[in-house]
Amino acid sequence: MVGIDVLNSGLSFFSDRKLYQGFVSTRIKKNIHAVAEAGFEKNIYRKNNYDAEASGAFLKLGAFYMLAQDSENPFNGFYAGGKIAGSMYKQEYFAVPIRGFEGGDYTEAFPGSSQSSYWLEAAIGGRVQLFESNFFIDVNVQPRYLVFTTKQDDIFPMIVPGFGKSSTKFNVGFAWNIAYRF
Repeated sequence: MVGIDVLNSGLSFFSDRKLYQGFVSTRIKKNIHAVAEAGFEKNIYRKNNYDAEASGAFLKLGAFYMLAQDSENPFNGFYAGGKIAGSMYKQEYFAVPIRGFEGGDYTEAFPGSSQSSYWLEAAIGGRVQLFESNFFIDVNVQPRYLVFTTKQDDIFPMIVPGFGKSSTKFNVGFAWNIAYRF
């Protein structure tokens, strides 16, 4: 099965976040499916006197288990699983708040640099066949935990492509895919 995320791709036309991703999955055993996702994200972060931009590619590899299936079509149903993920990206800080002399607030810019981040991701979702075609709608929620990230001058990244905007190690993603089964 091959699919693309139409929700985030569509929202890219109306926001600063440009996210394009797709997946490939195959059934390994009766209820177990392997999945690989890949994509590209470009995003900006302007909050609390920070001004940052990041863009890059990401890859996610994992598997899921079909928890409940349609008896007539084993690809319809609800699933849960997990993935390991990583992103190689370029980031640039145009403004980072720093405490200045006598308590003054100042910002400092940092040049663009190449970074990488790695996280664990759960996937909880469902898929249903569209009429009698080979097309499916696949919707899932992805709780994510950032395991490791490189830092530029000890600054925690505000944007990680594929992980999202966050100044913490926990984030949640959402995907609404159109998929085609060969």
